[in-house]
Amino acid sequence: MNLILLGPPGAGKGTQAKRIVEKYGIPQISTGDMFREAVSKGTELGRKAKEYMDRGELVPDEIVIGIVRERLSQDDCQKGFILDGFPRTIKQAEALDEMLDDMNKKIDAVINITVPDEEIVKRIVFRRTCKSCGAVYNLIYSPPKVEGKCDKCGGELYQRDDDREETVRERLRVYREQTEPLIQYYSQKDIVRDIDGTKNIDEVWSQIEGVLESIRS
Repeated sequence: MNLILLGPPGAGKGTQAKRIVEKYGIPQISTGDMFREAVSKGTELGRKAKEYMDRGELVPDEIVIGIVRERLSQDDCQKGFILDGFPRTIKQAEALDEMLDDMNKKIDAVINITVPDEEIVKRIVFRRTCKSCGAVYNLIYSPPKVEGKCDKCGGELYQRDDDREETVRERLRVYREQTEPLIQYYSQKDIVRDIDGTKNIDEVWSQIEGVLESIRS
């Protein structure tokens, strides 16, 4: 089962992808996680990616496509995968189609999680991350018990550079402009399934699970 998760930043794609991994045993391929790891390790790719991420811009296609091509060739992707954060443009989608044709694979479904912009801003701008263990909080929806401290390890909470409001709004503008055309692209293949991302995590999961079970049956 080969899947793509679409939706604006902060829509909950990563959270739902982890549930798909747990239930169906296929790997989550998140370009965002790949870039953040590269940034934390200070690699050349990480430094280049951070420049774009801090400005709220998309990382150039040649960097992203190279990473994804290498990842899809690994053994754990042979029974399926979830693409989270890729493709983001029509050019990337076309490159993905070429890759999958070479591998004799295809995308089975595009899960499109929909959330209004203002809700996204609240989710991301009020997000805080633990410097020590990486736990994530939201000052509105899931605040820590002690302000500025992680409930799990007591580490310091901070706001990531790409979680600031001006960056978030720029990311949303870029998403609407460059990524939403993907919905039309994949709708023509009749594989887009819309999910209401304003519901709570379990309700969103229930919608996604229904879609995936229909694919498997």
